[in-house]
Amino acid sequence: MTSFVEALSGGMPGAELERLELPTEYTAAHIRVEDEDMFAGVADKDVRKSLRVGSVPMPELAPDEVLVAVMASAVNYNTVWSAMFEPLSTFKFLKQFAKQGGWATRHDQPYQVVGSDGAGVIVRTGAGVRHWRVGDRVVLSPAYVDDQEAATQADGMLGAEQRAWGFETNFGGLAHFTVVRTNQLVPKPAHLTWEEAACNTLCGGTAYRMLVSDKGARIKQGDVVLIWGATGGLGAYAAQLVKNGGGIPVGIVGSESKAEAARRLGCDVVINRTEFGLHDDVSGDPRQVIEIGKRLGAIIRKEVGEDPHIVFEHVGQATFGISVFVVRRGGTVVTCGSSTGYHHQFDNRYLWMKLKRVIGSHVANQQEQYEFNRLVGMGKVMPTMSELYPLADIGEAARLVQTNRHIGKVGVLCLAPEAGLGVTDPELRARIGEEALNPLRGFGSGDGAR
Repeated sequence: MTSFVEALSGGMPGAELERLELPTEYTAAHIRVEDEDMFAGVADKDVRKSLRVGSVPMPELAPDEVLVAVMASAVNYNTVWSAMFEPLSTFKFLKQFAKQGGWATRHDQPYQVVGSDGAGVIVRTGAGVRHWRVGDRVVLSPAYVDDQEAATQADGMLGAEQRAWGFETNFGGLAHFTVVRTNQLVPKPAHLTWEEAACNTLCGGTAYRMLVSDKGARIKQGDVVLIWGATGGLGAYAAQLVKNGGGIPVGIVGSESKAEAARRLGCDVVINRTEFGLHDDVSGDPRQVIEIGKRLGAIIRKEVGEDPHIVFEHVGQATFGISVFVVRRGGTVVTCGSSTGYHHQFDNRYLWMKLKRVIGSHVANQQEQYEFNRLVGMGKVMPTMSELYPLADIGEAARLVQTNRHIGKVGVLCLAPEAGLGVTDPELRARIGEEALNPLRGFGSGDGAR
């Protein structure tokens, strides 16, 4: 492993990387099938107890895959779900995938390597890989799609066999190596460090599809966009995309420190959820939901003069009814998740009688990832990492996300021996400036590597 780390850090050419001998095992953050029931009847499903860091076998490459040496990764909430074994154990996903036969059977193991973000260097290519070479620096899309499905040719996210890499598949990104399909590869932005580049793809691509793509809400200049969790992994990219597109981002946050972070990300209006009476213990009483929605709507109208055109929704059960109520007549609620619960209640009169729309959105197809990555590469969208942990401390990093004590994204160093490496365009980095490049640096809890 030492030779690989030295080679990657030194920018060894691809031809020489190909001659380095691969290890038969590698270090990875993973969960194990024998732990599936460890949280049965337990209120606090502490992911530090289920996430392990240790050696797993090196998998064989399929013809359309590459092996990437992962320099850095990041924590997403799907890793928390995997480590809690809920709402379903992800080992069920692996068994279902393996039923396809062939190369898919490799994924059904007594362990699952987790993680759906990553940045690194290609060190091996499958026999069918055409457009990528050993030595290429890449970031990794979490959309694991089957290019032999007809629906995938129209939109990669419509295929019935679309999966989230590192969540519904094995061999994820929180590791020293990972296996991905070629349609997950995106060029690494040259001005970013490994850890900055690693934190963007899942949340940034998801926010792009939700807001900008023709598959989502299609924001336009002047749109008022309400963003729940405006400093979280998704919201921090949503705020930037709305601002860049000429919209008016209205961010909802839960504390004064997060309010300042939201302003730094470009939110024109920032509202603390306590201002309109949204607390963690709000019940599903529909009358209460309407009252909260009225108070929130009044605040937004006071600040910007009108109701939101779009609500960026991913919180789910605790907020969805409010979102449907507060968006304007003919407006759009676009949703990609339900971190507080999947069973949404809302007053349907405000949906059908006011001609509102609800759009379901999931991750991003390859073209959307490229378009989003282009914005990052141009310095138009900034990384949202606030903290950085070593892979050995993945339990603590994931616990931070599990308990919602984080802001933006929590980065993880994998093979990169230290922070700050991987920049190949220092001129662009200097033009943008360190402070602008890291708008959320310093807003973390202070428990990480920096």
